[in-house]
Amino acid sequence: MNHRKALQMLWKGRCTITIWEEYVDPVTKRTKFREVVAVEDEPCKLSFETVSAASEHGEIASVGQVVKLFLAPEIEVPPGSKITVTQNGVTTDYANSGQPAIYTNHQEIILTLYEEWA
Repeated sequence: MNHRKALQMLWKGRCTITIWEEYVDPVTKRTKFREVVAVEDEPCKLSFETVSAASEHGEIASVGQVVKLFLAPEIEVPPGSKITVTQNGVTTDYANSGQPAIYTNHQEIILTLYEEWA
């Protein structure tokens, strides 16, 4: 078994990547947008990391959470995509927040909670 297959055996999540596509309405001839599924039921893994920022002036420290998605490196995730992830029986919609870090056996994408299409 190669390194990539061994790594992906640890991925217990599944994701669907949805993009916001522009199209011309054939009736009105106006440009509109619609959701289009680009990738469906792709194996993945979510990782959660707590990040705290301490203050030098004795103020209350802020605590945040970084959500990272691990995915096969050949999967294209356009900026602004909606990524629906189901892991451990929980389904959540996320948005990617920038360029992925692509490695030989996987890519890592920092996610934020999805609110609505921009």
